[in-house]
Amino acid sequence: MAEMDVGPFSLISLEDELTCSICLSPFDCPVTIPCGHNFCQECLLATWKDSYSCPQCRTHFPTKPDLKKNTVLSTVVETFNLRTAKSAAGPPAEEGEKEEKEARAAVGKEAIRCDTCMQADATHTCLTCMASFCEEHLRPHRENPTFRLHQLSQPIGDLSERICPDHHKLMELFCSQHSRPICSLCLQQVHKGCSFTSPEEQRNKTESDLRNKMDLLDGKIAKNENVILQIEVMQNKLKDSATNRKATLAAEYRHIRDMLSRDEHDALNSVDRELEGGQTKLKDLAKKFTENVDSMSKAKEDIHSLLSQSHTQSFLQASFDLPKAATFEPFTPRINIDSKKVTATQAFTALLKEHLTEILKQPVEARQHFLKPVTDKKAVPGSAPESFGSTGSQPESEVNMPPKQKRPPRSHSPGRPPIQPLFHPVRMPSYMEPHRGWNPHQHPPGPYMDPQFMAGQRTNDNSGILEPQWMGPGPQTKPAAKKKTQKQKPPQPTEHNLGKGKKTLSMEDLLDNEKDKSKGRTPEAKSDETPETCDVPPSITSAMKRSDLLKYSSVLTLDPKTAHKRIALSDGLTKACVSDEPANYPDCPERFSVCSQVLASKGFSRGRHYWEVKLSSNNFIGVGLAYSSIDRKGPTSRLGRNAHSWCVEWFNVKLSAWHNSSETVLVCGNPKRVGVLLDCEEGTATFYSVADRAYPFHSFVFPFAEAVYPAFWIFSSGTFATLCNLQA
Repeated sequence: MAEMDVGPFSLISLEDELTCSICLSPFDCPVTIPCGHNFCQECLLATWKDSYSCPQCRTHFPTKPDLKKNTVLSTVVETFNLRTAKSAAGPPAEEGEKEEKEARAAVGKEAIRCDTCMQADATHTCLTCMASFCEEHLRPHRENPTFRLHQLSQPIGDLSERICPDHHKLMELFCSQHSRPICSLCLQQVHKGCSFTSPEEQRNKTESDLRNKMDLLDGKIAKNENVILQIEVMQNKLKDSATNRKATLAAEYRHIRDMLSRDEHDALNSVDRELEGGQTKLKDLAKKFTENVDSMSKAKEDIHSLLSQSHTQSFLQASFDLPKAATFEPFTPRINIDSKKVTATQAFTALLKEHLTEILKQPVEARQHFLKPVTDKKAVPGSAPESFGSTGSQPESEVNMPPKQKRPPRSHSPGRPPIQPLFHPVRMPSYMEPHRGWNPHQHPPGPYMDPQFMAGQRTNDNSGILEPQWMGPGPQTKPAAKKKTQKQKPPQPTEHNLGKGKKTLSMEDLLDNEKDKSKGRTPEAKSDETPETCDVPPSITSAMKRSDLLKYSSVLTLDPKTAHKRIALSDGLTKACVSDEPANYPDCPERFSVCSQVLASKGFSRGRHYWEVKLSSNNFIGVGLAYSSIDRKGPTSRLGRNAHSWCVEWFNVKLSAWHNSSETVLVCGNPKRVGVLLDCEEGTATFYSVADRAYPFHSFVFPFAEAVYPAFWIFSSGTFATLCNLQA
C-alpha cells in the first residue's frame, strides 16, 4: 500500500506547484514575469489595467514586461494533465513514479536530487563515491574520518559522463596529446608518457584560445567592413570620375568639330570670293568686247556710206580711220578659281583627311605617337644657324628691346596644355606658318603643321603666299639677301617655340652670329648647347637677357591683410613662410582662411611689369596671379582652382600650371629664382627660370577683367618665398 500511495501523494504535491495563484487552476499558457512567478497569460493580463505589478509578491514594474511562454512549465502541465487523466484508470505504481520523476526533472533541470533520499536537493557531489548528497546525508563525509579524503565538489548532474568507460573511474585528468579526458589508470596504461593537465586548466586554456580567435575574427570583420565602405566610396568616385571624363572628352570633341566647322566655313567663303571675282572679271571683259563690236559696226556703216558716194571728187577728199578696237586682237580669257589660297586649302583638306584616317586606324594607345612633334635636328626650324640668316632687317633700336610675347592662339582656355601638332613633316605655305608677318628667311616652313592654323585661329596673310612648289618637300628658292648693314631682329620667344622640344638660338647667340657674318666667318651651330645652369632643363634654350626684363621691374611688398594666419611675414613684408604657430592677425574679409596664401599689396591693370621671387625649395609652393575678387574663405580659394587665379605650382617633384582647376604638367628644373613678366596690354603672364639668363617655361593668356595681384601659396613647413629687390 505504501508503494501505491506514492503516486497520489506525488501528484498532489505537484498539483500545488502547477496551479495558477489567480484562477487556482492548472496553468493555461503559463508565462514568467521578471520576479520569477508564473501565471496564466490571460489571468495576468486581466489584472494589469493601470499599473504593472506581481499579483503574488506585489513587485511593481515601471513598464509592461515582455511576456513569453514558459515552454518547460507548459510541458510539465501537459504531462500533469495527462497523468491526472490516467490516474482514474489506476496506472501501475512504477509507471506513475517514472512519470513523476520526469515531471520533477522538467520542473527544474538545474535541480539535482540526493542519491540517498531521492527527495531533497543535493548540496555536494562526492567525486570519490560518485554520488550526490543532501546536507543530511552528507553528515558521514563531514563527521566520519573515513570519508575525509573523499573529494567533494558542487552538485554535478550527470556523473556518468565523467566515468571512464574502460576503468570505471573518475576522469579527473585531460590528455593534451590526444585531446580527451582520462582517468589515473589510463595515464598509467594507454596514455603513458602523454602530457596531461587538469580539466579546469584545459578549459581555461581553451577558453583563452577561443577568446583570442574571437578577437581575431572581430578585427578581421572590422577590416572587411572598412574595405567594403572604401569600395563603396571608390565606386562613387569612379562614377564621378567617369562623368567628368566623359564631359571633358565631349567638350574636346565638340571643340574640334567647332574648329573644323569654322575652317570649313572659311574655305567655302574663299571659293565664293574667287567665284565672285572671276565672274566680275568676265562681266567686265564681255562689256569691253561688246563696246568694241559696236564701235567697229559703226565704222563699218561709215565705210558703206563712203562707198555709196558717186561723186569721185568727194569720195577722194573723204578720209576714214579705223577705230582703236580694230587694232585690238580679241582673246578668250582664261579665268578660273584655282588661286593659290583655294588650291592650298584643298591640298590641306586632303592631307588632313589622309592623316586623320591614318591616325584613327591606329589603336587609341598608339595615336599619341602620331601627334608628337618631330624632334629631328635637321627638320626643326632654328636648329641650325642657316635658319637665321642676315636677310631679316629690323631697326637697330629694336634689337636691344625685350621681345614682346606673341599672343598664343585662343583655341584653348588658359592653363590647358598647348595643342600639339598633328602631322608628319610637310612644307606648308606661308599663311600656315606660326604668326603673321612670318619671315621665310628667318623661319623656314616648319616640319609640322602649325597647331594655331589647325585651331582655325590664324588670319591668312595673302601678302605672304608662296609659289606652289613650296607645298612639297622639294628644293626651295632662296630669298635674295638684303643689305648686311641692317641688323636682324632675333626670334621672339612665343608659346609656339617654347617648351616643345624645339632648339632655337638665344638672342645673344644671334647677335654673335651677325658679328661673325659681318667679319666673313661662318657662325657655328649652337642649337645643341644647353644653358650653363643645372636648374634649367635642356629643352628650354630660348633665353633672354635678364637686363632686358629688369627694365620693367616693380617694387612689391606682401599685404598682411590677405595673409593666412599660418603665414608669417618678415624682412619688411617681402618674405613669407609657414609658421608652426598661427599668427595673431585680426579677422578681415580680405584674409585667406582656408589656404595658406598671401597676395601682394599692389595690383596691375596696364603696362608691363616684372618681378622675381626667390624660393627656398621647390616643394609645396606656388607662384601666380589673382584678381582681388578671388574667394578668400571657401575651399576653392586655392590658386589655380578657380577662374580668378593662375599659378605655377611645385607639388612634391611635379611642376604644374593651374587655372580654373585645369592642370598642365610642365617640364622644368628646380629654379631657385622665378621671374614673372606681366604684359597687361597683350594679356599675357610669362614665368621664367632665372639663372645666368631668363628661361621662359610657361605662359598664361587671359583677358584682364580687373587688376591682377601677385599671389603666393606656401604649404610646406620650412619653405619660404622672398620678393627680390630688383632696383637695389
